[in-house]
Amino acid sequence: MAVNSTSNGNQTSNQDISCAIRLYGLQQKTFIIALIIMISITAFAGNILIVVALKRVYSLHPPSKLLFRCLASTDFGVGLLAGPLFITYLTSQGHLRKCESLRTIFYCLAALLGEVSMLTLTSINVDRLLALLLGLRYRQKVTKRRVQVTLVLFWLLSSVIATTFIYNSFLIHITLFATELVCVAVSTYCFVKIYVKIRQHQIQIHLREQVHQDQAFNFARYKKIVSGLVWVQITVVACYVPHAIVQAVYAFKKATTSFLDFIWPDVTIAMVLLNSAVNPFLYCWKVNEVRQAVKETIRAFFC
Repeated sequence: MAVNSTSNGNQTSNQDISCAIRLYGLQQKTFIIALIIMISITAFAGNILIVVALKRVYSLHPPSKLLFRCLASTDFGVGLLAGPLFITYLTSQGHLRKCESLRTIFYCLAALLGEVSMLTLTSINVDRLLALLLGLRYRQKVTKRRVQVTLVLFWLLSSVIATTFIYNSFLIHITLFATELVCVAVSTYCFVKIYVKIRQHQIQIHLREQVHQDQAFNFARYKKIVSGLVWVQITVVACYVPHAIVQAVYAFKKATTSFLDFIWPDVTIAMVLLNSAVNPFLYCWKVNEVRQAVKETIRAFFC
């Protein structure tokens, strides 16, 4: 392999680079690999714990439980398959055909799991909004059968998008960009709607003549719910919006630079993978029933 130059002008020998050619240097690549390793371990351990713990939870509404299970299973796949495959691709010292095969497999798998995870995250936010708006009609409208059909459609749609990478890389960049922005927009709308609805409910409580203890309890609960939703929304935006923006820039920009090569795809992909490691804590750990089940699972494992 020919000698490559790093972003700071230093020369890098062919022992320092792999078939996954990057314009930046070995230190940046080492940082990315170490980051992906930590993310993969966290996503693998955290989500497998949630999948096992969900079997102990019986109080959750079955459709909501199915969404949590799908999210945890998808993120578990990210830690088990996507992360290690990306590391294998970055460190591969094989022929060009082997490297290209690893690259294709990784991007197809990452697009599949990432799209399903993002769509499921959005569905969880929509599910929470419907539970708040529909009230007693929620269990009649949101059934397990309808959620199952929705998840099957998510997998089919994500499969079509993922296989597009084999035939047209430009098209998949635009498709992923559009899908991620739509999901972020829908999640943001749900968050704002839930925030406004809870705020209106809190104002109504303060307008009523109730005992001070009830008011204090409701206000504390309100702050806890909104605080959790804020962190969830911040994480979704922080993990997916940079990837969507850089993806659009990369799709239309013919030439690349060392900075763009470092940000795309490695840093933004790491941020998307990071979302799979954080999801068990943001979406499952904050659910009291799941948290208790996780504690029981850990206790049973060590016993």
